[in-house]
Amino acid sequence: MAGFTGYGQFCPVAKASEILAKRWTPLIVRELLSGSAGFNEIHRGVPLMSRPLLSRRLRELTGEGVVQHTAAGIYQLTEAGHALEPVIRAMGLWGQRWVESEINGSDWDAGVLMWDMRRRIDTDALPAGRTVLQFDFRDAPEEMRWWWLLIQGGEVDLCVSDPGYEVDLFVITRVRVLGPIWIGKRALAPALERDELRLHGRVDLASSISRWLMLSTLAE
Repeated sequence: MAGFTGYGQFCPVAKASEILAKRWTPLIVRELLSGSAGFNEIHRGVPLMSRPLLSRRLRELTGEGVVQHTAAGIYQLTEAGHALEPVIRAMGLWGQRWVESEINGSDWDAGVLMWDMRRRIDTDALPAGRTVLQFDFRDAPEEMRWWWLLIQGGEVDLCVSDPGYEVDLFVITRVRVLGPIWIGKRALAPALERDELRLHGRVDLASSISRWLMLSTLAE
């Protein structure tokens, strides 16, 4: 959108679109609403976006009063930014109902799925102490196939390499199975019954997966 100076209309839809309709901007706001604050955290939620473009978009949103960049180097939504939550949610609900990724398409990214999932683990539904979950996505590229969630003291860390602890539960599936379940397009139970999603390890963790894995907010 180089050289774009606006739509030349006083209509509030036009004025809002001048800020929000730029490529990647709604996804950046989504990440900030979901709790990402550091530049690298935000970028992990939009991995196909170039870092220079992300930096430029964050500057633009800061200039428009949607985001503030603190002295500690983190990004936070302003009052105007937080007011976008129902807008972003409405976009997600509309997309969930009317738009669907092709099951064999390239949208199903294991990294994006795991980055989002780590925010929706109910640690209170897990046993006390450390819990290690390993995910094996059989349809992901080799470098994106294995992921670990390290959960301890109410904190959830996403690891791209083996953290070195004994794994409590192995989750073996495909991104094209768990992804649709995650966003509410498919149910979890039938995938388990058909062995499309297999669980190996502690029986208590396997039997309680529907409690500790809360799914996307859109799935609710």
